[in-house]
Amino acid sequence: MKNHCWLLGAFPTILISLPGLAGESDIQEQIGNLNPVTSNIPYLAEIELAPTDAKLLTQEINSNEEVNQENQPEEQITPTVNEDADITIEVVGEQDTLSGSTPVYIIEKEEIQKQGSTSVADILKRMPGFAINDVGYGADIHTGTYYRGASINQSVFLINGRPINNNINTYHGSTDLNSIPVESIERVELSSGVASTLYGSSAFGGVVNIITKEGYGKPKLNGSIEFGSLNLNNQQFSFNGSVGDARYNFSFERFFVDNRYRVPLGAANRDAEGNLFNADTATSTYFGNIALDLDSQNTLNLDIKTLSSRRGLIYFGFPLQRDRLDHDGLNVGLSWKTRLGSGDRSNLTTTIGYNQDYFSTYGPTGNFYRTGVLDTQQLSARVDHEWQLSENNKLRWGLDLKNTDLNGDVLSTSPTRIANNETENRSVLNTALFAVNSWNLTQNFQLDLGLRQSFDGQFGNYLNPSVGLRYALTPTIAMRGSWAGGQRNPGLDQLYVYDTVHGWEPNPDLEPETGSSWTAGIDVKLAENLTGQFTYFGSSIDNRLGIVAGRWNNIGLVDTNGLEAALQLKINSAWSTFLNYTYTDAQIKTGTEKGLQLGMIPYSVLQAGVGYQNSGWQANLYMTYNSGARRAFFNNPGDQITDFVPSFVNLDFSSRIPIAGNLGLTVYLENLLDEQYERANRIYSPGFTFRLGLSSSL
Repeated sequence: MKNHCWLLGAFPTILISLPGLAGESDIQEQIGNLNPVTSNIPYLAEIELAPTDAKLLTQEINSNEEVNQENQPEEQITPTVNEDADITIEVVGEQDTLSGSTPVYIIEKEEIQKQGSTSVADILKRMPGFAINDVGYGADIHTGTYYRGASINQSVFLINGRPINNNINTYHGSTDLNSIPVESIERVELSSGVASTLYGSSAFGGVVNIITKEGYGKPKLNGSIEFGSLNLNNQQFSFNGSVGDARYNFSFERFFVDNRYRVPLGAANRDAEGNLFNADTATSTYFGNIALDLDSQNTLNLDIKTLSSRRGLIYFGFPLQRDRLDHDGLNVGLSWKTRLGSGDRSNLTTTIGYNQDYFSTYGPTGNFYRTGVLDTQQLSARVDHEWQLSENNKLRWGLDLKNTDLNGDVLSTSPTRIANNETENRSVLNTALFAVNSWNLTQNFQLDLGLRQSFDGQFGNYLNPSVGLRYALTPTIAMRGSWAGGQRNPGLDQLYVYDTVHGWEPNPDLEPETGSSWTAGIDVKLAENLTGQFTYFGSSIDNRLGIVAGRWNNIGLVDTNGLEAALQLKINSAWSTFLNYTYTDAQIKTGTEKGLQLGMIPYSVLQAGVGYQNSGWQANLYMTYNSGARRAFFNNPGDQITDFVPSFVNLDFSSRIPIAGNLGLTVYLENLLDEQYERANRIYSPGFTFRLGLSSSL
């Protein structure tokens, strides 16, 4: 490709992707499906457009202009370009647009494959703003996933626009980012700001939407097999295609690693032989999607995913943790999209869903035995109407319903805990009305206003507003900002179920976490082939939930301030580089730890990469710097709660070597420096590891 001048609006997606996500022929084919339109600030989701002159960043457009749908299935609508729009969240079979004022980062299936990701957490770890401790060799669920200082349950995770969070909070149950086969993922989108109005008041951090693949054309079989260090083996397969008006995609993934390697003195779960103990992980996941065009106006989509996970726990703070964790999950969603009237100016999507997560923790401790079961079942319904009211005004509004049932069953033979043995059956209904209106007030200025009114069976009624704006100063510089109010209610487990594994008591008097989050940033084209995106983010959350003296409590106020910086340099059609840096100051403002950084959250995370792709050959080098997080919990004798994990640098290399036709050899070399760094709270990496595999499509 020549004259590479990357659109600023496309930058976040390219930034977190190394070079060569699509070949030139692929891009030209995608361009053929679009009518040429001029754009003010284009949708960030339009990352597959060819490089375009930067003057298009501030030109006015006609938001009613229709797109050419030739060679596209009728339900796969390419978005019309709306002035200054930069947030796109897609549900299976539709392209939902929310004009926005915060960056959207998107990672596509090609980059997922190049990284060799084995879970959603693995995918997210190189995206700006994330600090993920519980992914990779030897990782444990207790060390957490954080986005902009917010915990996993302070963000919203979606599959095709449908929430999958269950708000289970105790450490033997949480949102499992292994629950979706990587082979079934088309892309992952990360947004924040006014997007939280659409998907829940608890999104102090962000909204992660996992978009799954649909099948088209002739049946195709894709597969990969990998083997590697620590008895790792991973098999991924997918089969997709279409028959008449129906499209289908079925995926399967099986993963196992024993995670038995030598760790230093003082490490969590170090056995008498000096090896990490009870850290093996085995998962099997299945996903299926069927889409059916009923007619030119109506489309049905059904998707089902299941998870079976078996693993040991290495929770720090015990001499030798022996507990096991079983997690079985089922998620079913049925959506019906209707185009009201002609064209694509009014779309109504109705979705019903069922989500079940069964967590079972069990194990001996000395002469005693304990078990803890959390069985959550959620029924949800959603009506979502996107309506282009006028050329410069778009309204998106709807209704959410969610009923959550929790069965908690705990048992211990320990004399000190027998009194807490119990079975709890609790339920709560949450209803919400939401609306976001986006106005193009002038050629270069856009305003988004959102409201979410919630009605909760446990905590009553509450209103959460949001606002965002974006202004294009020049053809190469745009400013943006957002603010959103939020409320996250305690989980039913925190309120009512005793955690017999850790000895944590519930607290029915817990108050919701309340507060707000905000961003301010600038998008700038620094040179013809160099783009940058800089974002200040912050949040203030009162009544934050945590453990005090073995009981769930509201620990007080936590203020977070940080900076994201993202740079991408396109050298030529084969070579490119990226650099992401995130600084997060998550400071506790009240209580005994006043003035300290939240545990597990590093101040600084830097990610960089350089890659090459040509004629089927790929080579990618990734670098990660982590400044180290405060240990915070269950320190060894003599340690202080102010101690930090030492900083570390990690280098990973991935490559694909074509063998014949669509068959290729994949090579992943991780931790090239062979340093056994401390990941978090006495949990250590194994040093250098490798994976070798074969991938093919038929």
